[in-house]
Amino acid sequence: MDLQLSADDRAFQAEVREFIATNMPPDVREAGRKSAGAFAHFEAGQRWHKILHQRGWSAPSWPAQYGGPGWSAIQRYLFARECTAADCPRVFTMGVRMVGPVLMHFGTEAQKEFYLPRIVSGDDVWCQGYSEPGAGSDLASLRTRAVLDGEDYVINGTKIWTTFAQHASRMFCLVRTSTEGKPQQGITFILIDDVKMPGITIKPIITLAGDHEVNQVFFDNVRVPKRNVVGTANEGWTVAKYLLEFERGGDAYSPNLYARLDDVRRIASAEAGSGGRLIDDPTFAAKLSHAEIDVRALEMVEYQVLSDLSRGKNPGAVSSLMKVRGSETLQVIDGLGVEALAHYAAPFEPDALQVGRNEPTVTPDYGLTAMPLYLNNRASTIYAGSNEIQRNIISKAVLGL
Repeated sequence: MDLQLSADDRAFQAEVREFIATNMPPDVREAGRKSAGAFAHFEAGQRWHKILHQRGWSAPSWPAQYGGPGWSAIQRYLFARECTAADCPRVFTMGVRMVGPVLMHFGTEAQKEFYLPRIVSGDDVWCQGYSEPGAGSDLASLRTRAVLDGEDYVINGTKIWTTFAQHASRMFCLVRTSTEGKPQQGITFILIDDVKMPGITIKPIITLAGDHEVNQVFFDNVRVPKRNVVGTANEGWTVAKYLLEFERGGDAYSPNLYARLDDVRRIASAEAGSGGRLIDDPTFAAKLSHAEIDVRALEMVEYQVLSDLSRGKNPGAVSSLMKVRGSETLQVIDGLGVEALAHYAAPFEPDALQVGRNEPTVTPDYGLTAMPLYLNNRASTIYAGSNEIQRNIISKAVLGL
């Protein structure tokens, strides 16, 4: 695995950097800088998606056949590094990262032809209907039922932690269509074309950081055409596992982790430590160095996975390793940010993260996102399959235990 950038790679990196500098509106950059959740402010993220689409870059991992740029693994990585370094907003990409690859692999030609162009353009916004009360990481125990009635499935039940359902136009959903056999059997992967249709109720869940990012969604006799099944009815577990490989390991974690390290350095350079700046305190500097070592080690794993992806291989079980190390390292870095900010982390100022707000704050501007990120990212070791589940997968599929 060659870790040296070629001349073409360096030229590509410069092209991305120039494009961002030239095309990102100031308020979109502000939204990226003030993002404290899993994704940016929705409207700003959508604007950035549209700008990237005009350049042909809105689906970095997609082949040209389906509207992507057809980039190599290293190009995708460099693009992510430049975007995070420039405070680009984290676009809501459940369509691009999750359901899109599933449709490429399992979808019918009609499904591909209809849905994929709308995902690339950003005209459709997808949310994920997986977790339920009592069926989070243990998806096999889900109870939302879908009963076939003529040409439609009639769906009843509820989904929880549904990110940005309030903004979504469509949902990819796991439903139980049979109770026979093992729990993993009888699950179907289905597409819901309108999450605002009668029978669907979306109720907000406000996080500790004051964000409305997740929701609970209720289904009351919702009719969905059976042509919207992806793959085969009752075989949705196979489709779901394929999707989770991309959710856990389809993109690199390290670009965001490097950006978070820079945030912590910025805070520690401004805050006081014992006898001077906190960044010069040996104890704190050692903690920061250990975190950076962990990021660099993870980056090496990511290079290998990206290399495999470029040759057409799926992430496989190693995506679980990336998810564990990426999420736990993120939480360590978040903790260092709060430690560096000290008492300035205590004020609760969610309004300060709104784009365009310029009123004085108690927390210094360089630390406004530190505590919200710390609170929101406590969920990073739970979503996409809890890290306990990921360790079980690693022990079986990687270590052969």
